[in-house]
Amino acid sequence: MSSRLMLVSLIAICLSGITPKASAGDWPGWRGADRTDISKEKGLLQKWPAKGPDKLWMYQSAGKGYSGMAVVGNRLYTLGTRAGKTILICLDATNSDEVWTAQVGSILGNHWGDGPRCTPTVDGDRVYALGGRGNLICVNAKTGKKIWSKSLTDDLGGRVPGWGYTESVLIDGNKVICTPGGKKGTLAALDKSTGNVLWRSKDWTDGAQYSSPIVAVHNRKRQYIQLTQKTLAGVDAGTGKVLWRSSWGGRTAVIPTPIYHKGHVYISSGYGVGSKLVKIGNNNPTDVWESKDMVNHHGGVILLGDHLFGYSDRGGWNAQSIKTGSSAWRERRKLGKGAIAYADNRFYCISESDGTVVLLEPSTKGWKEHGRFTLSPQSEIRSRAGRIWTHPTIANGKLYLRDQDIIYCFDIKK
Repeated sequence: MSSRLMLVSLIAICLSGITPKASAGDWPGWRGADRTDISKEKGLLQKWPAKGPDKLWMYQSAGKGYSGMAVVGNRLYTLGTRAGKTILICLDATNSDEVWTAQVGSILGNHWGDGPRCTPTVDGDRVYALGGRGNLICVNAKTGKKIWSKSLTDDLGGRVPGWGYTESVLIDGNKVICTPGGKKGTLAALDKSTGNVLWRSKDWTDGAQYSSPIVAVHNRKRQYIQLTQKTLAGVDAGTGKVLWRSSWGGRTAVIPTPIYHKGHVYISSGYGVGSKLVKIGNNNPTDVWESKDMVNHHGGVILLGDHLFGYSDRGGWNAQSIKTGSSAWRERRKLGKGAIAYADNRFYCISESDGTVVLLEPSTKGWKEHGRFTLSPQSEIRSRAGRIWTHPTIANGKLYLRDQDIIYCFDIKK
């Protein structure tokens, strides 16, 4: 193709309004591109300087909440509060300039801290965001102009769970998958262009908990997998019919996202519950094992190779075998309870109690640290009962962290 023809084609694409697909370095939503908390990005620092990586900028107007960050190209999206409302915020990821804000709805009030808990989901030229009270909006990614909105309670018959809606909605094909819960169906599929209901999981009516759904293809069947307090289930992507279900003895709050792996699903919950591995089979699920070695509350678990890494309320940070459920090692003294993400042969772990951030080598032999620093300054508006609960985001050579109103950006590129 001639250079002139290439130029004409490029101009045509720009004028058509088509938004380029997210690159390998982007983090378009909750737990990254495929909801595993694993970034495919390379060329990152393998060891940090004594004071940690360079801080590029700090934004201090995000308001209250524990929402994570989605980053696509040079735009960052998160949820916060301002002027008595929950808002969706768009920042320039290169310098923290505020590009636009969009109103989501009323603020969720909670003893552990007011504000939203969900991470926005970026899909092409649109952003989808869910507030703690169940207000779901779809906006133009460039301008923030609202395209449609739905209420998971008023429109979809759900009920706000005790700590508010915390799931991050899933975009798959032409559908938005969300979990209003209730008699009309635990899961709902909405048309992502209009917000119209496509189906409900009428044969599954558990109330919403705090986990986020994932998509998987098993036995050539596309399905959505979600966890409630009492049930782990797979739902047909086209119809919403329950394909299989497995009982779960969750207590108080069930939060971590399920992990699908080679025909199996791994789940974990806090409050002393533990974890288990389920073999789906021919939609006749069986428990492979149950274990108390990983009791993950809300910091997340990452499957890397044959081991699951994360913080357990029983024993601290550890590496749990996906084959047996037993831990290869445990470490409680080096870093307190917190969240985890992964990129380029390193884990990024943050302590919820004091904001210490550690660069950790993935190993089944024990704790192998390659640098640490502590977030500073820290939020002065955080609830006394709250902690630094926002999960790390890794995108395009940068590490993004948040403590309520403060968002931090660090350079982690070699």
